[in-house]
Amino acid sequence: MATLENRTLREIMTKDVATVTLQDNVYEAAVKMRDWNVGVIPVVDEKNDCIGVITDRDIVIRGLAEKHEGSAKIEQVMTRDIVFGQPGMTVDDAAKLMAKYQIRRLPVVENGKLVGIVAIADMAVRQVHHDEASEALYEISESAPRH
Repeated sequence: MATLENRTLREIMTKDVATVTLQDNVYEAAVKMRDWNVGVIPVVDEKNDCIGVITDRDIVIRGLAEKHEGSAKIEQVMTRDIVFGQPGMTVDDAAKLMAKYQIRRLPVVENGKLVGIVAIADMAVRQVHHDEASEALYEISESAPRH
């Protein structure tokens, strides 16, 4: 196992990730969020390339508040402009990236394919770069989240 100073996302990321596709609708995404107890689900295409995410916030702000039905297409409410991590990226670099873009969850891709996801809480809970994760969480919490 790597030392705390050079742990990578590959070591701490959640690998078993629920996904949705553009064929799914908002209701199906919400059910998956409930069943998996998550607030974000990556949107993948037929090649498992990550093309966006849908968050509980997306469903409320772009879905319900815009009077979209549960049968609305994922693409009507999803976030497309997202930041990705790489499996070999250090936890420190990921925390800095998440703080810079004010995001709490970072999809991890390799060659465009979704391979996992990391939440800022994963970094703190697992005692990996606790100071950096705590600082990133503080900075993220100071502004409205992007996704």
